[in-house]
Amino acid sequence: MSEHESYAVFFHATALDALGDAIKPYLSDGPAGQHVQCVGLDTGGAFCEMNIHSQNANGKSIEIELMVPTAMIRMIVSTSDGNAGFGFT
Repeated sequence: MSEHESYAVFFHATALDALGDAIKPYLSDGPAGQHVQCVGLDTGGAFCEMNIHSQNANGKSIEIELMVPTAMIRMIVSTSDGNAGFGFT
C-alpha cells in the first residue's frame, strides 16, 4: 500500500457537539461534510493524533498536533495530494 500525503478525518455529530468551539478552527467544509484535513495521522491509542499544517498570526508556517479521543472518529479518508481539496464530484 502506498503512503498518503493527506487525510480527511470525519467525526460523529455528537463528537462535534461535545468538542464545540475548540474544534471549529480546524474544521474544513466540503461536499462530504465537515472534516479535519491533516498531513499525518496516528490512530494507535486512545487518542488519534493528527498533524495539521497551519500559519501563526505572523503568517509563519507551523505544524500543529491535534489529539481527540479515537471513539469520536466516524471515518478517515486518505487523499493522494495534501495540497488539493477533498470532496466528491
